[in-house]
Amino acid sequence: MVMQTGPVLSTLAQKLHIPEEELLRQGLHAFLERQLRAVKAESFEIYGRYGVSSVDEMEARYRDGTLEEADSWRDLQRLDHLEYKRDCLQQLLETVL
Repeated sequence: MVMQTGPVLSTLAQKLHIPEEELLRQGLHAFLERQLRAVKAESFEIYGRYGVSSVDEMEARYRDGTLEEADSWRDLQRLDHLEYKRDCLQQLLETVL
């Protein structure tokens, strides 16, 4: 099902007495913030599990032998992806402001 956003956007903007561009900006900003919170929450869960604060710190623990790679490599890959996604979302948020 494809929704025609033009009429919906116009109606909402009129009812809220907000220009359409401002309504779009606020909606995008809220969406990106929600995505960023979810990424940060999942990252913090992994950070806490291994007592680290970044992918770099986790990799350093591998090198110094204080973290077993066999049990945690998937979390390292996931964390690397989450940190990349976090950075992308933060950049996008800056453009929407």
